[in-house]
Amino acid sequence: MTDLLKTKLSRRSVLQAAAVGVTGVSPALRSAVWAQGSDAPEKKEVKIGFIPLTDCASVVMASVLGIDQKYGVKIIPSKEASWASVRDKLVNGELDFAHVLYGLIYGVHMGTSGPKKDMAVLMSLNNNGQAITLSKKLADKGAVDGASLAKLMQAEKREYTFAQTFPTGTHAMWLYYWLAASGINPMKDAKAITVPPPQMVANMRVGNMDGFCVGEPWGHRAIMDGIGITAVTTQDIWKDHPEKTLGTTAEFVKKYPNTARAVTAAILEAGKWIDTGLQNKMKMAETVADKSYVNTSVDAINQRILGRYQNGLGKTWDDPNHMKFYNDGLATFPYLSDGMWFLTQHKRWGLIKEHPDYLGIAKQINQVEIYKQAAAMTKTPVPKDVMRSAKLIDGVTWDPKDPKKYADGFKVHAGSAA
Repeated sequence: MTDLLKTKLSRRSVLQAAAVGVTGVSPALRSAVWAQGSDAPEKKEVKIGFIPLTDCASVVMASVLGIDQKYGVKIIPSKEASWASVRDKLVNGELDFAHVLYGLIYGVHMGTSGPKKDMAVLMSLNNNGQAITLSKKLADKGAVDGASLAKLMQAEKREYTFAQTFPTGTHAMWLYYWLAASGINPMKDAKAITVPPPQMVANMRVGNMDGFCVGEPWGHRAIMDGIGITAVTTQDIWKDHPEKTLGTTAEFVKKYPNTARAVTAAILEAGKWIDTGLQNKMKMAETVADKSYVNTSVDAINQRILGRYQNGLGKTWDDPNHMKFYNDGLATFPYLSDGMWFLTQHKRWGLIKEHPDYLGIAKQINQVEIYKQAAAMTKTPVPKDVMRSAKLIDGVTWDPKDPKKYADGFKVHAGSAA
């Protein structure tokens, strides 16, 4: 046995031992609990795609800690290059599940972001923890937030380029929402490009964009590298917003319902483990920083998962609304209203032409019953309502009772004057 393999095996044993705090006994001893009888997963080994981002952590830790074994499955994390690759591999069955953008799943289901296929969201993987970065060059000219960016863009009559990670995805929607809240029409006043998350910092370094929206650790990495500043965090756009999901196809859920439930339960428990104390968060940061996963320094990850923020301009603050992976089940519940919100923004920005059946589509995609079963298995509290409302950064309240009125109510939209 090589020294490297010994080290990896030893590290896995240590991490599995750490999981005892959540499960009470080691995962290995409890591996048969949910693995027998009619509830047994139909598929024992599942491949789950992920993008190198901090919020892939609950998928990774479910595997590394051996929590998956407790529910009778083996998770094989599969590192992917881009969200388009994740989409394609989910659609063609190369991946069983994925750590995936909420809006990507809805976009595929609607046929607005590639081939149309019925999709499923099993759970939300996290809330919060993304950021919009502006280049240091813009900051040096005074553009450090939405208002000052709008002022500079009016003064400098040139094309501004902003990057998001997928056309119907979460980062595109946060970016567009924030720009619009500052009076900038992202469809007319700027150019939007798609860049895979791990390539954001390198692209900003060579001047390919003026700003970008992406998940951590890449916002903090831009500050560490001295090339960008944080203009706004996404939790300041929408406190406790939905972000990544555990996504799959509707076909997979229908064919392998027990597997879907078991994987959801394992990742739920991993999210609970991450959110339980400083020590677990630090262990998670050390694990996902590895080149097998995010491939960055631990320092790039561990500050913002603890809510320790800096903006790259000398300001530091403690943010209680940092990335949450569990939050007593509030971060993981697949609220129907969360999916509906993304559809309202797809309509706002002309990605879909007509108003869809907002609630009907959310009911098709979000697998609330499977989630509730997984929640019972993991003793996770379930919210009383499948809907939630929130006031966003522009002061407008998202109320899912009338999504059509909400979608049509924005002053800045795809068809509005620049």
